[in-house]
Amino acid sequence: MSKISTKPNNDFCPQTLFLYGTYDEDGKPDFGLFCWFSYVWDGELGVMCCIGGNKLTRTNIERDKVFSANLVTEELLPFADYLGNVKGEDPEKMKIGLDIGKGEVLNVPILNNSPVNFELEVKEFVQLHDGEVMICKIRNVLQDEALFAKDVSTEEKLAKIAPVKTTKVEYFGYDGKSRGAWGEPMKALKK
Repeated sequence: MSKISTKPNNDFCPQTLFLYGTYDEDGKPDFGLFCWFSYVWDGELGVMCCIGGNKLTRTNIERDKVFSANLVTEELLPFADYLGNVKGEDPEKMKIGLDIGKGEVLNVPILNNSPVNFELEVKEFVQLHDGEVMICKIRNVLQDEALFAKDVSTEEKLAKIAPVKTTKVEYFGYDGKSRGAWGEPMKALKK
């Protein structure tokens, strides 16, 4: 296989999408869309994530040191795309008909329609020039009970929940097919 040198990128390394759930200063839920999310091991399974730039979600996490990470599925993609394209300071942002619940262990909002919700506590912030890495303890995981079925394979379960990933400013379904460029899926929402 021939190789070509290129500028730094992650163009062909898709990342799974999560909606981070926080409460703002008034106690109202806010969700932001992020993909800089992965796992760490420090005596137990944990999470590391990064938020670049100034965002309400980042401010809320820095203040409360807790948040949820809700897996984005194809069903949730129009909402996720919207939440990723509308600023948290917009007073109308959260008026899109989400089914919002509460974490069971931490005081964090969760998306009831997401099949996997992590309740995360930040143990360490690593400040970067224009971003911040957060090393988190997983305090609870809420999963759809269908994911515990013993007579269904992991492959079938993943195909059913259809997690979404992104790369090159485009969304891709579990099957690898494009689900549109950033900013397109939210057009399907009726306001």
